[in-house]
Amino acid sequence: MSSLLVFPGQGAQQPGMLHRLPRETLIEASEVLGEDVLLLDSAEALQSTRAVQLCLLIAGVAASRQLSLKADYVAGLSIGAYPAAVVAGALSFSDALHLVSLRGELMQQAYPQGYGMTAIIGLELATVESLLAQVHSLDTPVYLANINADNQVVIAGSDSAMKAVAELAKGRGAGLAKRLAVSVPSHCPLLETPAKILAEAFAKVQLKRPTLGYLSGTRARPVITPQALRDDLAFNMCRVVDWRGTVQSAYERGVRLQIELPPGAVLTGLARRVFEQGTVIAFDGARLDTLQALLREEGHRQP
Repeated sequence: MSSLLVFPGQGAQQPGMLHRLPRETLIEASEVLGEDVLLLDSAEALQSTRAVQLCLLIAGVAASRQLSLKADYVAGLSIGAYPAAVVAGALSFSDALHLVSLRGELMQQAYPQGYGMTAIIGLELATVESLLAQVHSLDTPVYLANINADNQVVIAGSDSAMKAVAELAKGRGAGLAKRLAVSVPSHCPLLETPAKILAEAFAKVQLKRPTLGYLSGTRARPVITPQALRDDLAFNMCRVVDWRGTVQSAYERGVRLQIELPPGAVLTGLARRVFEQGTVIAFDGARLDTLQALLREEGHRQP
């Protein structure tokens, strides 16, 4: 049996999230970026897309270092793919910090206001897609962004378009249509231009073959070569996230232990719908020795 570390995406951020982490990684990140990263996790600072994405990268790497034991697979939702790539040994932490800093700035500059993401819970994917088709136009762009679970998706686009889809969704019986704490329309064609600019920066960075199984959150399957990984990381901002498929892919590959790295436990809740057997647990709220024991136990089990 196998184990999987998962890293959350934007929307999971929490004020003060870096202040709970070991100082070694925070000092390293501050030296690389030339700024005090502990200034990035205040409620005010987290209004910035760049600050949010850097905090999620740093938190994921710092917590995984605390575990000190390796899992068999890693996967990250959106920005979570970057700490996943670092933990898999495919991307250096230093390069990841610079790339994520640029990624956040590009996304924020592309859509400084009037756009974002909305979660819709309680409707089938086909129903949501039909509602998107009713609303989408050049003036009211709105797209499917995330497939999180069988009845939970996220849409991205202009505020007015998302509001229109949300109202239609409630009329069709959606249990919830909630605007997320994300100020950019991620995972849709609106971000193709900044993704291409980020890809140019990636061309100058060395990537290695992952030493752990790296599952793409957009392709829902392993990515092995540095070239494919470069493409996956640079362009995941403008591609639909298939998190449901990613977790299902891990389970079908024999994963029976999933640990969600900080912050929060959103991905833990989603995985419970897929994991008929095994253990799903979040780093936050769990004892470190318990997590290490689970990893050790899963590593010694015979398939």
